[in-house]
Amino acid sequence: MSRHSPGSDSVGVVETLPLTGERTVPGIAHENYWFRRHEAVYAALAPRCAGRTVLEAGCGEGYGAELLAGVAERVLALDYDALTAAHVARRYPRVHAARANLVALPLADGAVDVVVSLQVIEHLWDQEGFLRECRRVLAPGGELLVSTPNRITFSPGRDTPLNPFHTRELSPTELADLVRDSGFGTVEVLGLHHGPRLRELDARHGGSLVDAQVAVALGHGTWPADLLADVAAITADDFLLTPDEPAASLDLLVTATA
Repeated sequence: MSRHSPGSDSVGVVETLPLTGERTVPGIAHENYWFRRHEAVYAALAPRCAGRTVLEAGCGEGYGAELLAGVAERVLALDYDALTAAHVARRYPRVHAARANLVALPLADGAVDVVVSLQVIEHLWDQEGFLRECRRVLAPGGELLVSTPNRITFSPGRDTPLNPFHTRELSPTELADLVRDSGFGTVEVLGLHHGPRLRELDARHGGSLVDAQVAVALGHGTWPADLLADVAAITADDFLLTPDEPAASLDLLVTATA
């Protein structure tokens, strides 16, 4: 879905990395809901990356890899898009960025302690091959941390994703089974939900803050001042990541061990 509308804070990012409407970038008021929704998961995972060698597979703009670099021993960030990888290398010098095919990772067996891949697997045609590569490059006992939109709530009642950028979306059970079948153990699925303040904003904006934003974007209209102000004020703390009711969640996070 197309969501973007550049703001002054985003000029440095936009100059080097075009806004696609799918790639989330920081510093844009209209994008803030989606940015914070992703940032909330990175923040929750950061303690699991502390002092470890981390691979981010499909790093996008790089803000998540930079957050993890604040605690990890080393972060390698890979993306298939050459422009994106070059942007990350310039903007985030603590991150070791490179272009790579995620179903043929350019790493030795057992090279990393943690693989992080947030909001990426739904874009891939060979999801099984990607997970097998993640398993290969993880050291024994290493962790896989993968998030993806929950198909049941993101594209309700459909097998074909509503989002044209997505190839296949997954339910909680489908995601867990896919990870287990790729050779991982101790698989757990968590769900990302709106916290109390976001539930208040849902009620304020016709029952769904997401739908209110999408309606403006699809209509290419002017953002209502109250909606933009509410979106711009959202923080990562407004989201909840919990093992409770993953089937009703916005996004899924699977954790698993190699």
